[in-house]
Order: sequence, then C-alpha cells, then structure tokens
Amino acid sequence: MDTFLFDLDGTLLPMDQDKFVDVYFNGLAKKIAPYGIDPKKLIATVWEGTKAMINNDGAMSNCNRFWDTAGKIFGGSIDEYEKIFNDYYENEFQMLKEVTYPSPTVKECIRVLKDKGYKIVLATNPLFPKIATYSRINWAGLKPDDFEWITTYENSSYCKPNVKYYEEILHNLNLVPGQCIMIGNDVSDDMSAELIGMDTYLVTDCLINTQNKDISHYKKGTLEDLLDFIKDLPSIG
Repeated sequence: MDTFLFDLDGTLLPMDQDKFVDVYFNGLAKKIAPYGIDPKKLIATVWEGTKAMINNDGAMSNCNRFWDTAGKIFGGSIDEYEKIFNDYYENEFQMLKEVTYPSPTVKECIRVLKDKGYKIVLATNPLFPKIATYSRINWAGLKPDDFEWITTYENSSYCKPNVKYYEEILHNLNLVPGQCIMIGNDVSDDMSAELIGMDTYLVTDCLINTQNKDISHYKKGTLEDLLDFIKDLPSIG
C-alpha cells in the first residue's frame, strides 16, 4: 500500500453536513433571486442536477451532466446561469467556512504521510466545481498541492458510491486497488471502495450511515485514531 485516498467533507473537513447543505442552498437562492428565478425551482433543479451526476454513466463529465440536466429544466441560455453559479462560489460560498471546524489532527495526518513517502489523493465526491473544492481544501488548513489528484465535477465522469468513480481515479493515476486505502466518514459512499479491492478506514467523528449498515468489519476510529494508525505505518519514501 502506497496511496491514501481521502474524502473531504466530514473527513478532512469536519462539519455538520445537514447544516452545510441548508446554508449552501439559502445562499444560492439569495444569489439568484435578483435574476427572477423562483428559489424553489432553483433548489429542485440543483437536486435534479446532483442526482444526474450521481447516476452519471461516464458518457460526459459531471459538469456537463449537471448543466445538461439544468438546461432541460431552466431552458434559455445556460451560460448565464453558469456565470452566476461561478460568481457565487467565488464569493458568497466562502461564508460556508463558518459551518465547518477544521482539525489540526488532519494537518498532522497529511504531514506524516508526506514525510513517510505516501501518495495522497483527494477523493471527494465530485459534485462541485474546482473553485468550490479548492476552497474547502483551504478551509481544512490544507493546500491543493498536498494531493496528487483532486476529483472535481470538471475532471470526473462518475460519483460515489459507484465503484467506477474509484476505477476512474485508478486509471488516471495508473494505480491498482491493492496500492490504495480509502479514508472516509460515509459508509455507503466511501466504503464502497472495498468492492474493487481497496483497503478502507472509516472515520467516525462525523459518521454517516444512512442505511444502518454493519460496520464491525471496517478499520475505524476518530481522526486521532487515524493519526495513530498513520504513525504506525512504515516509511516508504
């Protein structure tokens, strides 16, 4: 094993996910209100676009899948809406940092892994554009340069829990499953990596287990436990 894949929201960036989503949608609705778009229609459109990305079949990027779906609902010029969304991510979206609580343990985990020579991939569900993903990396006290690869909706054609999401990462980085361990807090989304032969570690600080799956067989623990796990690993660099 020489490569760590990390989820972001709830793993490297602790947060109350429900509160994050609520603040996200409220901010987006306020942003787009002056353009005469009904907030309820906007939120419904974003959810439909998100579902389309989660069910993406690889025929196009998640970005194109989202805007293809949104265009069918909104009609008219999607370019205008995309510019509004991008402006939101550059500005109002940054306020969402206030509903996260970065952990110094996360920075130490990444530092120790880098010092020991491990490759690190940010395997966050690619539902957001690069600008929003890089912002959340910074909120966690990390830098995009800490990672060999970062999944965003521009460079990905699948989403978790589809195992093709993980296979796409392996293909892009010329890796095999046995080289990798997936670290995440969502049992359904993150632990699905085991289905293609990846090792896994379930972070329990912000645990999500919506289907009440049995988690007894997973390596698991808090961020502090994860740090201990990492410290016990051999150096490979």
